[in-house]
Amino acid sequence: MSVLGGLAPDTAGRRREQRGWCWYDWANSVFPTSVTTVFLSLYLTGVATESATADLARNGPGACPGGNSLVHCDVSVLGLVFPAGSLWGYLLSAATVVQVLVLPITGAIADRTRGKRTMLAGFAFGGALATSLLGLVGSSNWRLGIVLFIAANICFGASVVVYYSFLPEIASTEERDRVSSRGWAFGYLGGGCALGLHLLLYLGHDAIGLSESAAVRWIFVSAGVWWAVFTLLPLAALRGRPVHGNDEPTGDERGVAVITAGFRQLAGTLRQARAFPLTLAFLGSYMIYTDGIATVTQVSAQYGDLELRLPQESLIITFLIVQFIAFIGGVLHGVLASRIGAKKTILVSLVVWIVVLAAAYFVQSGQQFQFYGLAVGIGLVLGGTNALSRSLFSQMVPEGKEAEYFSLYEVGERSTSWLGPLVFAGVGQATGSFRLAIVSLVVFFAVGLVLVSLVPVRRAIEAVGNTAPERL
Repeated sequence: MSVLGGLAPDTAGRRREQRGWCWYDWANSVFPTSVTTVFLSLYLTGVATESATADLARNGPGACPGGNSLVHCDVSVLGLVFPAGSLWGYLLSAATVVQVLVLPITGAIADRTRGKRTMLAGFAFGGALATSLLGLVGSSNWRLGIVLFIAANICFGASVVVYYSFLPEIASTEERDRVSSRGWAFGYLGGGCALGLHLLLYLGHDAIGLSESAAVRWIFVSAGVWWAVFTLLPLAALRGRPVHGNDEPTGDERGVAVITAGFRQLAGTLRQARAFPLTLAFLGSYMIYTDGIATVTQVSAQYGDLELRLPQESLIITFLIVQFIAFIGGVLHGVLASRIGAKKTILVSLVVWIVVLAAAYFVQSGQQFQFYGLAVGIGLVLGGTNALSRSLFSQMVPEGKEAEYFSLYEVGERSTSWLGPLVFAGVGQATGSFRLAIVSLVVFFAVGLVLVSLVPVRRAIEAVGNTAPERL
């Protein structure tokens, strides 16, 4: 059994660290689920529109020409004017671009520091604080929400980079799939439990004397508290470790100079990866369809609200369905992959995505049960598609180079994930219809399907010196 230098020598100690490590998936899942996917997209669009409407009342007609006010009412950010309904898509794109610039720096510092636990704590608590401060955002200061979301999003992404870097230190090669899968499953359960509690608060706001807006603000506060409190569990379990070998920073790499090391390391990995073009071909295919997956999860609440006119209670129930069905879907993906192979299962999953988005175009306004049906379809393929993609990619990576290539994997995923929200927002602005915007995302899955089908994954695995599994 291969054991890395930092691996706990005793089984009990290793198991304790692994259990603690999984809790961070539970802790941070509240941010992408309750905050990003459900409540903030609707809340921030709403308060921005209220502000624009108030400006209209003071300055005269012209800002909101009629129809759906959330689609047509204009807002302004840094001198740019666009419909309020497009705000969230543009914000997601901008926040992702900022992440792409920050994550290589984070990886470089994490690889060269003895204080990895301290870094995890700093990013996690910083993100939790920014999330809780979203509770201060209203129509009079809605632009503060933009700043706080970008800050929280940076901290979320950076904390995940540090969090992933612990995995080789706490699990042997034979243990990593099990530990990683447990963390993934724990994340969906944590996100679902947090969203369920937030749904109770939102639906019962009248009973406890809160307005709808106040309830949402308290949800932001509690989401930050959830993130911070459950982060204490992995911090208590994970051990500090020395920097190994060449990872120790030299005199030239201390201080500010370590920031550039991340970009040098990424460039070096890209140069080396050119020797394995089939691995890069799969990575490029993945970057396209994962952008579609991320965009669907991020904008579906907006689609249900602005285009289908569904009440927010129905939208939150929809995401609860997605959260728990995603766990089941991940298990089913694993079973199917064991029978027909990971590549074939991914192709089947991408076909289901195309069917689900095509069906979304025909969902009738106000028909919540039709929307729930879409939620079941999305949940069945949501987690499993990415989980099998990670697993398949790991087989196409040269032995001993896993950390470098997965750094490339993470940065590559985020470097294109601005495109989907930009397409959604742009089509919505150009056509005035989010029905056309949602169906436009089919192109990401269709192109990904074609490209993945063309990648000879068995040759890709053998080209890096690994043994290909019997079923692919």
